[in-house]
Amino acid sequence: MLREQISVFDIFKIGIGPSSSHTLGPWRAAQQFTAALSAQHLLESVSQVKILLYGSLAKTGHGHGTDIAVMLGLAGADPVTFDVNAVEPTVAAMKNGAGLLLGGERKISFNYTEDLLFLYSESLPFHPNAVTFQAFLDNGKAFSETYYSIGGGFVVKEGDTGAEKEQVDLPFPIEKAGDLLHWCLTTGLKVSEVVMENELAWRTEAETRSGILRHFEVMKDCTYRGCHTGGFLPGGLNVGRRAAALNKRLIGKKEYHDYKSWIEAIRSGGNGFNYTLDWVSCFALAVNEENASFGRVVTAPTNGAAGVIPAVLQYYITFCDGYSDAQIIQFITCASEIGSIFKKGATISAAMGGCQAEIGVSSAMAAAALTECMGGSQRQVMMAAEIAMEHHLGLTCDPIGGLVQIPCIERNTMGAIKAITASQLALQSNPDKAKVSLGAVVNTMWETALDMNSKYKETSDGGLATNIPISLPEC
Repeated sequence: MLREQISVFDIFKIGIGPSSSHTLGPWRAAQQFTAALSAQHLLESVSQVKILLYGSLAKTGHGHGTDIAVMLGLAGADPVTFDVNAVEPTVAAMKNGAGLLLGGERKISFNYTEDLLFLYSESLPFHPNAVTFQAFLDNGKAFSETYYSIGGGFVVKEGDTGAEKEQVDLPFPIEKAGDLLHWCLTTGLKVSEVVMENELAWRTEAETRSGILRHFEVMKDCTYRGCHTGGFLPGGLNVGRRAAALNKRLIGKKEYHDYKSWIEAIRSGGNGFNYTLDWVSCFALAVNEENASFGRVVTAPTNGAAGVIPAVLQYYITFCDGYSDAQIIQFITCASEIGSIFKKGATISAAMGGCQAEIGVSSAMAAAALTECMGGSQRQVMMAAEIAMEHHLGLTCDPIGGLVQIPCIERNTMGAIKAITASQLALQSNPDKAKVSLGAVVNTMWETALDMNSKYKETSDGGLATNIPISLPEC
């Protein structure tokens, strides 16, 4: 049986909001479908395409931009490079009869209401996030494939066994938290150093480092942009953006037009508890307000939880003198391994596990990373991750209106603060006396996910989603 091998660039992906499982995953699935058509020399004979959205993708697809994602993916756009300012006009043109340039090559007609179907009452057994693409050919035949968006932008095609992904020879294979601790203790390596050794199986160290720093640039730009953009979020809830106003209150009247001078101003403004707390919240709000506005973010490990790690990393940079390339790389690599362990042993999909699988996992990742960067031992790193997740167990996913806004954006501030608290607790504790292990909390999270009612798993069928009266415009 093949073991799942996860790179730092699997856990952290550059994409467009608002959801990794409902936006980035379906977008990638659409790209894979057009690639399959091209590989079988069918692209030029396609006359019509239909998209069938099942389960959670159907129920919250409008709010999460699933329709937008699959349309752009089929049209050959890439979420890493596509101009975020072009999302709305490009999709509007397709909805208004401009047609679809399939794979960026084959022009076909496209009827939004007839060719893109939201099957609200149907679900496929493998995973709640399912999408089927059907291509109808000039010769009367059809080509169809089904994909599952399993969280964090990961996509699985129906029928795949896992053998399709090339396996590499990892020096430190890790499936569970106990494996990670074993390698750390037997080699003396830090968690981040174990990750860097494993990454060498895929690429050179220089390539890994430059790739991580590119991801950090996206995090940094997203945080800065979110802290300087006001107005209201799209989708019809009329949620006002708060990060810019909070930034202005904290920074004063003077304006800073680049990231470096802005951070220096924040650093020189103080380090009291309330001041620091406000900035951590501001950083998290900024990222997830950008995410909710179809901005470019880094899944960490998901889009809905994309603000936790940038907020804690920005806290480390700003208030703990962590602003060097080496420190940033250490933070991100350590975080990635914790995310990988949760994905292998439980889930990072809210449609499978509720919000504990998103905010809970991101908080555990951030807590571990901050602990290592602050000088914690390997056991303290894993203790910090355990503490953070322990206090997110059972957290439901109940987005109002199916939008990644309420309560999702504020939950990122909570996840960031809990991560810092968990790190502080771990750094002041003797992990040898801990009663709960990281492995135990991973298992508990998965058991909780299995027990959780489906209405609390990104369906908007329960919780706040049904108790807050709203009136959204029809799509």
